[in-house]
Amino acid sequence: MKFKRPSRRTTVTLFVVAVVSLLLDIAFGAFRVVRTDGGEEWQSVDTVALPAPSRDGDVPVETSIANRRSRREYGTEPLSRGDLGQLLWAAQGVTRRGSGYRAAPSAGALYPLKLYVVVGTPGVEELEPGIYRYRPRRHELAMGEAGDVQQELRRASLDQEFVAEAAVDLVVCAVDARTTAKYGQRGRQRYVPMEAGHVGQNVCLQAESLGLATVTVGAFNDDRVRKAVGAPADQRPLYVVPVGTRA
Repeated sequence: MKFKRPSRRTTVTLFVVAVVSLLLDIAFGAFRVVRTDGGEEWQSVDTVALPAPSRDGDVPVETSIANRRSRREYGTEPLSRGDLGQLLWAAQGVTRRGSGYRAAPSAGALYPLKLYVVVGTPGVEELEPGIYRYRPRRHELAMGEAGDVQQELRRASLDQEFVAEAAVDLVVCAVDARTTAKYGQRGRQRYVPMEAGHVGQNVCLQAESLGLATVTVGAFNDDRVRKAVGAPADQRPLYVVPVGTRA
């Protein structure tokens, strides 16, 4: 059977259709959250670069430990993008490029935790309100759904008002299967919660060294928190961590 080459007009038409489809996908799919049977799943996303983290702060770790307190009152100033990046690096940042080791220890170096950032009001300088996800390897934010969802997160957190009053809320979720595949249910019951605790303490100490206010929250409705940040069903919320300037 002899193959018939398509006409030049047909080729040009197909090319134009492909280009238009690509442009529409970029325009309308850049940051999209799609609901699935299991919750919400992130699709193609834009990213926001964060300033390189500092590794030689002026405040000794002993001072941060001594001064650390749960702080539920926040100022009206936004966080700087540098401060947000420093907090995220302290939580899950990569500290050794070759190995991929992170700031918080993880059983078997499996790193089951996902870190979401809910930016509200007063928010972060040069960042729109919305939901972001931290990408440790590139030290960047993936942009999710736009809009201020802090009130939704507050309601999910048993109406604790300060959740909506902080500049941002960090939400720590866990993909338990990453750890249970190696360690069984001991991973879910012990190792993953321990790892979340490491992250929470790192954030608290980093916030203290930056002169910021924070508190760790464990009282919330898991399903509503998951829905608020657009996390899929296989991710278990473990922490809500409001952070802001000091009042």
